[in-house]
Amino acid sequence: MEYLFSRREMVKSIGVSGCAMLLNPLLSHAKTDQAMILQRSIPASGEKIPVVGLGSWQQFDVGQSASERTPLKEVLKEMQEMGGKLIDASPMYGRSEEVIGELTTALKNNDQFFFATKVWTTGRQEGIDQMNDSFKKMGRKKMDLMQVHNLQDWQTHLKTLKDWKAQGRVKYIGVTHYTDSAHTRLEQIVKSKEIDFVQFNYSIRSRNAEKSLLNAARDNGVAVIINEPFEQGALFRAVKGKELPAFAADYDIKSWAQFFLKYIISQEAVTCAIPGTSDVKHLVDNLSAGFGNLPDEAGRKKMIEWIEKV
Repeated sequence: MEYLFSRREMVKSIGVSGCAMLLNPLLSHAKTDQAMILQRSIPASGEKIPVVGLGSWQQFDVGQSASERTPLKEVLKEMQEMGGKLIDASPMYGRSEEVIGELTTALKNNDQFFFATKVWTTGRQEGIDQMNDSFKKMGRKKMDLMQVHNLQDWQTHLKTLKDWKAQGRVKYIGVTHYTDSAHTRLEQIVKSKEIDFVQFNYSIRSRNAEKSLLNAARDNGVAVIINEPFEQGALFRAVKGKELPAFAADYDIKSWAQFFLKYIISQEAVTCAIPGTSDVKHLVDNLSAGFGNLPDEAGRKKMIEWIEKV
């Protein structure tokens, strides 16, 4: 988990007392300065979801031990308390679906979450079987969002998903990928107006989506989920030992995670970014990006100019 390791190194570098000083302002800011985390509407329905969610790729692929499960339960509990909702999973992510299902059920208020998972196989019946297994693992009778993972056999699976949406088995359907090379195909699918969500990679340094994909999603009424917001930890490594620029305070940015996330969610076409974590401090840090001011176009330009000098 490169991202977790990189940020943990940064925390160590400022010491225990510095960490406490960092976390307390995050908690107080998120829970007192603003009543609710920023939410954006899903164009297909008008339903609103918070602009920062939770990815689960490596972090939730764990065993049964309390040492592995308890930190994740605390992450989900804190997420609820801060108003977070969307949890993204996939059969590709090992035991993540099962762990999410069991932990959210244990919290008893699991209907407060927005469950998103994926189909990641080839063939119609294989897709149906896999999705039914995901429902079982996550403890859902109806899935909030089912996505075709990395466009694998996407035409076959979208036919099934459209039927399931009509039957009420899934609320929203979508497609995903994580590389710039897939953006053209994603844009073509977005323009077909047959999906509710599209998920793809986007960050302050990886801005290919700004060429046309973000605008296409906005113009065609498709919600956007952003993966790889920290470039698998590369962004934290790039700024290791560096202080935030003074202008970051104008946008209520109190950490590098918030700097990176606020750049993303300041794009109005973005519905939700999904950084992954198994650490409650990082969860608080990430969700806090959804509170306070966001950069305008001039602020976004300054952020790009700063990061390009690193």
